[in-house]
Amino acid sequence: MRPDYDPLDDPPWAMQLVVRAEKADPPNHGAVCEAAATAVVRLLTDPRAADPEGEWHEAVREWEARRIRKVTRRARGVRWPEAGALPGVTVEHAGAQVRAFPPGPVSDLPPQLAKLQVAGLDLPDEAEPGPPPEPPYAAIALNPDVTITTGKAAAQCGHAAQLLLRRGRRRHVAAWVEAGAPVHLVRDVPWSRCVKEAGVAVRDGGFTEVAPGTMTATAWLVRR
Repeated sequence: MRPDYDPLDDPPWAMQLVVRAEKADPPNHGAVCEAAATAVVRLLTDPRAADPEGEWHEAVREWEARRIRKVTRRARGVRWPEAGALPGVTVEHAGAQVRAFPPGPVSDLPPQLAKLQVAGLDLPDEAEPGPPPEPPYAAIALNPDVTITTGKAAAQCGHAAQLLLRRGRRRHVAAWVEAGAPVHLVRDVPWSRCVKEAGVAVRDGGFTEVAPGTMTATAWLVRR
């Protein structure tokens, strides 16, 4: 048996996130991160996932019993509607479009997803980020001392939103979900304060881009 063998990764499962990134008018980094986080929450709270009789429920349960992985892919042109024909949840936000798909084994992807590129999704951020939405919303901060691509950042924001959904106070989470699970990427608050504010923190598994255990993101709910 390999020394790094983990039964929770045998076989590895992941939730796939697909970002629409057209060459002519790509979305910005922050909008993609926010849309990805919202898409994760909306999929997990969709009746198809949340209802014990729902068609995605067993897949979500199996995935959450393992090491949680998310894989961000990019699609453009005809690849976007091809991916959109598969079951999932799409979020459109501030010019970004992200679709989350029910989790499954990484070795058993539909061809519409398997053909989509994983590496290289790195988008510029907007010069003047927009204001936060009306509460309730999830505030997510990315560690400024860690350099990651947009694809990796989107996955980390998805992790943070998922942790808030599962670990936050029930009534606060319910109000956030009822509002549509809006997300605001915090950029103007010192990282040390973000860590203190955090309701949850994401420590990366070390599969891509950063070392295992790196704190990549924190998140908290902002209430009325």
